[in-house]
Formats: sequence, structure tokens, C-alpha cells
Amino acid sequence: MFWDVAATGDAIIRIVKMIISLAMIVLGTAASGTALAWRHHGHARFGVFIGAPAYWYYPAPYYPPYYPSVVTVPASPPVYVERGSAGGEPSADAYWYYCAESKAYYPYIKECPGGWQRVVPQPPPGS
Repeated sequence: MFWDVAATGDAIIRIVKMIISLAMIVLGTAASGTALAWRHHGHARFGVFIGAPAYWYYPAPYYPPYYPSVVTVPASPPVYVERGSAGGEPSADAYWYYCAESKAYYPYIKECPGGWQRVVPQPPPGS
């Protein structure tokens, strides 16, 4: 008998499609076997599943965020160091300046026509 090449190709494609369809039905029936017997709260479930069985997704456990502990340290008060002269004569800013004509001290008056007299500071009387 003479075989037609085009007819043979179509026949092979039909056979392959039929084999794939039967394989899908067999695999779907086998995969749904556990679903047919599944019992949930006294109710039976029946159905046909095609493909691989699906499993429930369980999310990763929840971990609360980590916050590092913060320790606050109070700031120390500023330290002031008074610088005095090393000895001998006091520095220029350690003097008071007196104007004899005005009978007043600097900075209460800004100018002295007769010139300034340098005076060593003294504590007020009674102290």
C-alpha cells in the first residue's frame, strides 16, 4: 500500500495529542485521589483536580523589630578655669581705671581729659 507523507504526519500529531490528553487525565485522577478522601469538619469534599496538588502556603514567622537600647548620659557642666598671672604684677585687665577730674571709674565714663590712673581693685567696704 502507498502511504501519503502528509496524511502520516497528521496521524502522528493526532496520536501524540491523544496520548498527552490521556496522560493528563490519568495524572489528574491520581493527584486528586487524596482530594476525594479529604474530610474537613465532618464534610466530605469531592472534586476533580488536573495537575499537581496544591499545598497551603505558610508565611514565615513574625519577629518583632529589634530596637537597640539607648542610654542617655547627662552632659557634665562646663568647667571654667580663671587664668591669673603667674606671679608678680597683675595683668592689664586686673586694674580699674580712675579719672580724677570726673571722680568716676571706667566704664562709667568713656573719656578722661586729664588721663587715667591705674588702681588695684579693692573689695567694697564691709566685706
